[in-house]
This record gives sequence, C-alpha cells and structure tokens, in this order.
Amino acid sequence: MERADKEVSVAAMKEYYKQFDPRSYLRYNYIPPRADFTRTDSIVPWKLSCLHRAFQEGDVHGRTLIDIGSGPTIYQLLSACEHFSNIIMTDFLEVNRQEIRRWLHGEPDTFDWTAFLQHACELEGKGSCSWPEKAKRLRTAIHDVIPIDVHSPNPLHPYSLPELADCLVSSFCLEAVSPDRTSFQKALTNLGTLLKPNGHFLMIGALDESYYQVADGVHIPVVPVDQEFVSATLKSCGYEICTFQCYTLPQDMKVGVDDVAGIFFVKAKKK
Repeated sequence: MERADKEVSVAAMKEYYKQFDPRSYLRYNYIPPRADFTRTDSIVPWKLSCLHRAFQEGDVHGRTLIDIGSGPTIYQLLSACEHFSNIIMTDFLEVNRQEIRRWLHGEPDTFDWTAFLQHACELEGKGSCSWPEKAKRLRTAIHDVIPIDVHSPNPLHPYSLPELADCLVSSFCLEAVSPDRTSFQKALTNLGTLLKPNGHFLMIGALDESYYQVADGVHIPVVPVDQEFVSATLKSCGYEICTFQCYTLPQDMKVGVDDVAGIFFVKAKKK
C-alpha cells in the first residue's frame, strides 16, 4: 500500500509540472534583484562563485558531465564547459528542453544570458569582453539535450550512455520534484547509477522551501530540506562531502515567488 501511495505522489508532482512556464520562471528568478551582478549578496553571483571555485580546485575533471534537471537555464554550466568536452543536459519537460535548444541554436527570442556569461568570465580573470568565446565554448561542449526522470531506476531511459559520467551537476531539482524526503533520497540513489566511482556531484538546492511559482498564479510544492538532511542523505547514498556552503536570502531577495529561506551548495565525491 505504501508503494502505491508513493507512486501516486510522484505522479501528482509530474502533473503539477505540466503547468510550468519556462519564460515566467526565468523572469521570476534570473533578473535583478536575484541576478544583480553589482551585488555580492545577490543569489545568482553567489551560485556562480560556488561553481567557479569547485571547478578551479582542480579535482573535478574528466570528459563527460551530466546536468540533472537543467530546466530552461544554462548558467550552471558556465564554469563546467572549461573542464568538460562532453556535456549532456537533461530535463523532464520538453518545454524546457526546447528553451535550451533555442539558445544553443542562437535563436533571437531566447533569454539573454550575456550578463551571466560576462560574470563567469570575470571570475576566471578573462574579462567580461571574452563572453562570446565562452558562449561558443559552451555550445560546442553541449552534445545533447535529453529527457530524464529522476524517480526512475534508469533515469535516462531509453537513452543509453556510452560511458558513465565523471561529474553530475544539479540545480534546484530533487527537492522541487520530490513529494517527500523518501522520494528525494530514492532519486539521489537513482542518479548515482549515472556516475563513475570517484566522480563528483555538484548540487545547488533550496533550503526550507515549501513552494515556488512556475507561472502566473501557479505554485508547485517543494519538499523542505536542510543542511543536516542533505548531508545525511548524500552520505547514505555513498558520497563523501568535500564542501557544503549555505547562503541566507536577504530580505529584498524575497520577491514573492517562493518561500525559500536560503540556498545550499555541496560538492560531493562518490566512493
């Protein structure tokens, strides 16, 4: 009976996501104040800095990186493309995959990621004017944009990986698509099948969030998690935690599209 209830709950989450509007989501989260590159306490610069440091440390390397639950965004891969030549982006929703493909093809109606690209270049000491080269490098490194179901034991089915990934990146995915903490842990276990031993998992997520807005007037429930739970879950799934950082949301970043208290960034290594 418990299994049947769980399946219904996961199915309900998938129904919620049929209302997801990529353009609204981008507007809610990836413009100022949350993406204000003049402020060190803005959310997006904090995330980009965490990712930059993780890759600059030198131990996250290889050929293949899989981005888990990419959504309609590319910012999470701006540092990764300097270190991985085969990036696979994934998302459950075709509307998000289409949004990514539009950016990859350089279509004119896509979200403008220029400021994000410029900031990543500045973090790397290259200067903001080098952003077109980074955009080209990222487009070249992304080899596929495919469906994923993190709640499936074979998350990428029917796609067949030629090789396991050297690194997984995931941003605001597991807590946002899991009906409860048990499902979160199961999804993390499923994703572990995609990663090589000694490979790294870089995860960004929401702290103590119970909902977020995905279209005008449409809210999706989120399972609230904290540092203790995320750390314990990673360890139980066979990961060693290398870095765990937390960010507390300033009051003016609470713009009414969610009730998130903060954000975590974790760098973990699969044993």
